[in-house]
This record gives sequence, C-alpha cells and structure tokens, in this order.
Amino acid sequence: MAIITLSRGTYGGVKQVAECLSERLGYGLLTREELLTACAQEYDATPTQLESALMQRPGFLEGRGLRRLRYIACVQAALARRVQGDNMVYLGQAGHLLLKGVPHLLRVRVVANVEHRIAEVMKRTDFTRDRAIQYLGEMDEERDNWVKWVYGVDYNDPTNFDLAVNLARLSVARACTIVIDTVTQDFQTSPEAQQVLDDLAITSEIRARMGLDPEIGDERISVEAKGGVVTISADTRHLAEAEKVKELARRIPGVTEVRTAAEAR
Repeated sequence: MAIITLSRGTYGGVKQVAECLSERLGYGLLTREELLTACAQEYDATPTQLESALMQRPGFLEGRGLRRLRYIACVQAALARRVQGDNMVYLGQAGHLLLKGVPHLLRVRVVANVEHRIAEVMKRTDFTRDRAIQYLGEMDEERDNWVKWVYGVDYNDPTNFDLAVNLARLSVARACTIVIDTVTQDFQTSPEAQQVLDDLAITSEIRARMGLDPEIGDERISVEAKGGVVTISADTRHLAEAEKVKELARRIPGVTEVRTAAEAR
C-alpha cells in the first residue's frame, strides 16, 4: 500500500502511465481536474480559481499572493484527505510537493518525448510547429517559476523525485513495470508513515479553514500536528485569533488535542 505521484511537463503524455499503474496495482487514479472539482465544492471556490493558484504566480497587483496561497492550502488539504487510505496514483501539478515528507510516497518524474509533446499541442490547437515549441517553453517556464515561488525549489532538481522514467526510450508498459517494482519493494506503508500523512492532512485542513476565515490572519499563526495533537503558535498580539483557530482545530477529524505553544512547554 502506497501513494504514487506522477509529474511531467505540459502535454507530457503521462496519462497512459497513470492508467497502467492504476490497473495493474489496483490503485485508485486521481487527476488534477477531479481533485480541483472536489476541492471547489468543499471550500467554496471555483475550479478555475484553484487551477490558477496551482499553476501561476501572483500578478503584480496581487502583492504577496496570499489568496493564491490560501487556495493552494485548500488543494493540499483535499489531496491529503483523498490519499489517506493509500493505494492511490495522483496525476497532477506538484503532487510530490503538496505531499512532501510522506514516507510512503513514491515521487515519479516522467520525461516525455519532445516530439510527442509538440505533436499533442498541434493536435489540440491551431498552432504551427514553431508556435507549439514556443508555447511549451512558456508553459514549462511558468510552472518552474510557480514552484520556486511557492516552495523555493527548482522543479527540475532530481532530488525532488525518487524515480525518473523516460518515455522517449521506454515503452509505457516498461515504465509502468519499473514504477511497480520500486513502489512494492521500497514504499510500503508503516504505522509511523501513516501517522505522518494523517498529521499532514490535519495541518493542511486547519490551514485551509484558517485561510477562508476573514477574521483570522493566517500568515501570523503557525500550526503543527503531531500524533493528532495540534499545537498553535502566535505572538501576544494575535492571541484572540489563536483562540479561534483552537476552536476550528477541534472540529477537524483526527484531532485528539489542541494546545498553544505555551501550554506545550
């Protein structure tokens, strides 16, 4: 039992790999579109707003982009909840970063054939070959800049992934076999690993709910869940808001205790 995230470039042709893994492992398959639709229903946003937050940096007039960051927190919360039961393949933007730190998460980078990517763009648009190449470059650059803005890392850094498969040299079936061999041997769930995921689901859910409450300055309050115990930290100027967060946290499934950082000492 494990979780697999598949990351790729725009029009990377990775859907076949995801479907192959889902079928052969008996895992569920969750796409970005499905996740955003469910997330929009849960957090009173539109899929368009969530997708924009998940793919683009804030514009000049958006300042620090707090609204986008709050939408990202909602997506992270929705994703964490959906993979808590394991046996899931996620095909979508930045899944390996949204679930960062989960021990039984296999982060796969799928490298696509460049000619395939160009052909896919031309098939779905009226772009010429040169325009398709330019478009792919622009999309890849925007994604890379988004990752740096949110997570402060280089999207193409190989240390962000556990495994890379190159579809320019491997068939989908062979790539699928390599991923299956890796996940079954090295990424099975343990009770300790499950607790890490459960705590991530709790923390991200609280952060998402905080961001949606106009009376809570969420950027001034930190939240940490460990073993189901939630610790809230805030300076003396924001104690009233911290109390609201405590009440909010108590309503989150999986929370066993809520305390402030002062009470934890």
